[in-house]
Amino acid sequence: MIGQELTVENLSISFEGKQVVKDLSFQIKPGSIVAMVGESGSGKSVTARSLVGLAGERAQITARSLKLGDQDLLGLDEKGWSLIRGQKIGFVLQDALTSLDPLRTVGQEIEESLTAHRQWRGWRNRLARRKRVLQLLENSAISEPETRVQQRADELSGGLRQRALIASAIALNPGIVIADEPTTALDASAVSRVLSLFRGLRDAGHGILLISHDIAAVSQVADTLIVVKDGRMIEQGKAARILQSPAQDYTRVLLNSIPGQQYKPQRVTVSKKKDAPPLLVVKDIVKHYPGSQGSSRLAVDHVSFTLRRGQTLGILGESGSGKTTTAKIVTGFLKPDAGNVWFDEKMWNGIREGTHQSVKERERRPYRRGMGIVYQDPLGSFDPRWTVWRIIADALEASGVPYQEFPDRITSLLELVRLPSDVSRRLPLSLSGGQRQRIAIARAIAGNPKLIVCDEPVSALDVSVQAQILELLKELQDRLQISYLFISHDLGVIKEMSDEVVVMYKSKIVDCGEVRDVFQNPRHEFTQNLLKNLTH
Repeated sequence: MIGQELTVENLSISFEGKQVVKDLSFQIKPGSIVAMVGESGSGKSVTARSLVGLAGERAQITARSLKLGDQDLLGLDEKGWSLIRGQKIGFVLQDALTSLDPLRTVGQEIEESLTAHRQWRGWRNRLARRKRVLQLLENSAISEPETRVQQRADELSGGLRQRALIASAIALNPGIVIADEPTTALDASAVSRVLSLFRGLRDAGHGILLISHDIAAVSQVADTLIVVKDGRMIEQGKAARILQSPAQDYTRVLLNSIPGQQYKPQRVTVSKKKDAPPLLVVKDIVKHYPGSQGSSRLAVDHVSFTLRRGQTLGILGESGSGKTTTAKIVTGFLKPDAGNVWFDEKMWNGIREGTHQSVKERERRPYRRGMGIVYQDPLGSFDPRWTVWRIIADALEASGVPYQEFPDRITSLLELVRLPSDVSRRLPLSLSGGQRQRIAIARAIAGNPKLIVCDEPVSALDVSVQAQILELLKELQDRLQISYLFISHDLGVIKEMSDEVVVMYKSKIVDCGEVRDVFQNPRHEFTQNLLKNLTH
């Protein structure tokens, strides 16, 4: 085996008298994967950070035992921890894009991991470091390592960034690897590759701790599962046993919250009729982006689909497949190079037939209120200085609602998304992820839209919060007769929400039809491979 066992007994962590973790006990043995799952605020991440000495100066940490092999980790100073981090315990942070230095190449990032420990004198040689970096990238299932080593984080897809971060964490071959939310917001293909990488590390003798709110993902690789809630351990045991026969109600709630695990009875509404009139028609849209040295990259290749009134059309695909570019063209924020978009029987975007003139924003503006948008990161789409009241009021003003109606309308909208009226006085930063997403939905429906474009609206949320938001969206659809264009890389979410689905791969639509038909009888090899990653 590569490393030693990490033993944690009765770990408790407090910040300024507030206890956030209480009496956690577990072991990470060489050649095993332990997954710790739970909702945001359950103490997972602060537990992970405490195991590498990064919980922060304000953290008060106590434990009956905290050992790596025979070495006591309690009471280590920063110098002591610096000899542990990277060399004996590797740490993979959650957000690869912000964790990697945007000004340095991937190669430079990994090289720093090699040279951070002075006792590793073998890495003073530049050629030796270069060879090791390329080997790490190759071992991390990163194609074309000679090219990737020269790229920066923003030039890589989410899955490649995450694997580059893992390569950096294992550069010195640590026996224990701790990964905090390594699959969050990745598409199914990228999740599969990242999890496969952790399987390989386990088989090579590493001990792995996976921190996640995605029980469906980590259950594919975990030997042991730890379920935590409010800083306490709720359940611990063999992953297979817990998944099949959970002993605790909270674990059952997490498992039942996984989207798409079974087909639910179709909601009976008039709008669900297959002959409902079209609301959105997209025909043969094409979009190129400029490349290097005067070349261009094809982002969307003759994409066509129709969304009917009161229905949900899902767009499914991995990162870089053209989903978001398609959404930007549908919303009118991006002009296609060819093709047209019709919304509510009006030409909305594209080149007018028989001319070289494109539809202008001033032509769309009178009808803008008919289309709402819910983004992946609601916090990034809000002005952080504005209260919730002002955020929703801004949407009402844009929709032409008289100011004197604002108080009643804002209260009504908050009620629709199941939030108390006093939330209107708060700033977005003071709200949870689920609350912020509800505010984003309230803003989107403020103008009584006929269509809402949902761009990865639940990808960064806990599964239980995901379930609440998806159920809310379905209830609003039934109540307000809204159509959704629902963009996601999550097969379970698409399966849960959609009436019809189009699957995009390398800029093209490769599968389409009713969601049940596509999921049960996928025609394209890419769709077939995607569905292999869906937990049933």
